[in-house]
Amino acid sequence: MLRREDVLIVDGYNMIGAWPELEKLKQERLEDARDRLLDLMANYQSYAGVTVYVVFDAFRVPGLGAAYKQNRLRIVFTREKETADECIERLVGEMTSVKRNVYVATSDQTEQRVAFGRGALRLSARELRLAVEESRREIDRTIRREPPPKRNPLGGNLSADIQSKLERMRRGQRD
Repeated sequence: MLRREDVLIVDGYNMIGAWPELEKLKQERLEDARDRLLDLMANYQSYAGVTVYVVFDAFRVPGLGAAYKQNRLRIVFTREKETADECIERLVGEMTSVKRNVYVATSDQTEQRVAFGRGALRLSARELRLAVEESRREIDRTIRREPPPKRNPLGGNLSADIQSKLERMRRGQRD
C-alpha cells in the first residue's frame, strides 16, 4: 500500500476519537491518548518507512503553534485560529508538488474530499488502524522467528577439518 517515499499526514484528534483504544484513554486523560497515538505512529513509520506527520488541532489555544520531531515523527500543533483541517490542506499543497504520494488519514468526509481534490490519497481511521495493527503483528512474527544469535555462525557450515585448521590459526599454531 504505502511505499517508502510516501508521506502520511494523520489527523491526530480524529484518530483518537475513532480508535477504541485511544478513545478509552482520552476519557481518562487526553495527553495519554495523544502519547499512545504518537508511539503507534512512530512504530508504524519505522516499519513502513514512510514519513509521518501527526497534526493536532490547537484552534482555540492562543499561540504560534508548534512543529517538532519525536522519534523521526513530525508532530504539528496548529497555529492560533488554524484548524487541523486547514493545516493538513496546507501541508498537502506543499507536498504534492514533489513526485511522491501523499496520504491523509482522517475519517472526516469533508476533509477527505478536500485533500483528494488537492492531490492527496485518502485513508480512513479504520484503514490506518488496520495497517498499524498488521505492522505490529508482522514485527511480532519477525521477532519470534529470529533464532538466537550463534556464537560462531560459520561453525555449522564448515567441515570439521576446516574448523580445526581455523582454530589452530586463531591460536597462532602452525601446521
